Amino acid sequence: MESKTNTIASKLLGKNVKGSDLYNPAFLVSVPRIENRQQYNIFENDLPFCGYDIWHAYEFSTMTQNGLPVTRLMKMKYSCQSKYIVESKSLKLYLNSFNMTKNGKNTQECLNISKKIIEKDLSDCLKTEVEINFLENDIKVFKVFDDFKNLLKLTDENALKIEKFKESPSLLEFAQTSKEQTYKLYFDALRSNCRVTHQPDFGDVFIYYKSKKHILEDSLIKYLCSFRSEFHFHEECCEMIFKRLYDILDKNDGLFVCILYTRRGGIDICPVRYSKNCEFSDYTNLTDTLKLVRHGIKQ
Repeated sequence: MESKTNTIASKLLGKNVKGSDLYNPAFLVSVPRIENRQQYNIFENDLPFCGYDIWHAYEFSTMTQNGLPVTRLMKMKYSCQSKYIVESKSLKLYLNSFNMTKNGKNTQECLNISKKIIEKDLSDCLKTEVEINFLENDIKVFKVFDDFKNLLKLTDENALKIEKFKESPSLLEFAQTSKEQTYKLYFDALRSNCRVTHQPDFGDVFIYYKSKKHILEDSLIKYLCSFRSEFHFHEECCEMIFKRLYDILDKNDGLFVCILYTRRGGIDICPVRYSKNCEFSDYTNLTDTLKLVRHGIKQ
C-alpha cells in the first residue's frame, strides 16, 4: 500500500509534466513531514532537534520588462519545524515558470520583484517563513567543515566488510569513555534514493558530537552505508541519522548532523539538524542565504 507521503509527492514527481514559461505558482506541491517522522519516534510537538533545510537552485532565470535575461543562483532557507517540505520537481517547474515572465525596469528591480513573489508563494505553500536570496556570479565562497575528519581515513579499509544496505541502526556501536570528548567527522560516500522515482542521491554527511560515548568509526561507516538501498527524501535521511545517534548518546550531549547533497536537476538540498544544547555553530555561513558555502568539489 502506497504511503500518503508518496501519493502527495507523486503529483508531479516521476511523471511527464508540461511546464510553463509564464509564472504559475500552481506547480508548487507541499509534502507533510509527519509520516516519516512518526516511523522514527520523532514527534512534531517535541522535536529533538532544531535546524533548517537549505536549497540551492542553480538555474533560476527570468527577464526584465525589456526582455533582458536575468540569471542567478537562488539560495533558499526554511525551518525544520515547518510541517511541510516543498517537493523538488514542483519547485523546479515553478521556478522555470519565471523564464519568460517579465518583471522590473532593470536587473535589480527584476530580482527584487522575483524575490518578493517567490518568498510569498513558498511561505504560503509551506505555511512557514521562507527566505530566499539571489547570489551574484562573483560572490565570495566560504569553506565549511574544514576541520572535520574523513571517516574512511580513520579506519582500516581492508578490515571493513559492508553487508547491509537497508538502514540498520543495530550496526552502530559505542564505547564508554571516562572524559567527554568532541568528535568532528564526515563521510563522503552517502547514497540514498528518492522515495518516489528511486533515482539515486549522493551526498557528504557531517557529524559533530560531544559525549563520553565514543561511537565507533567502523560501525558508523557501516551504518551510513546501510542507506545505499533506502528510499527517502534528503531531509528524511538527515533526520533518521540524527535520531539514531541521538538515541545512543546521553540526553545532554551535543549533536549536529548536516548532509550536503550533490545537485540533481539543477537543485541541491542541504538539511541541517542540531540538538538544542549543541555548542557547535560553525555552520552559520551555510544557513545565511546571502553567502555561498562549499566543502569540496561535489557541491
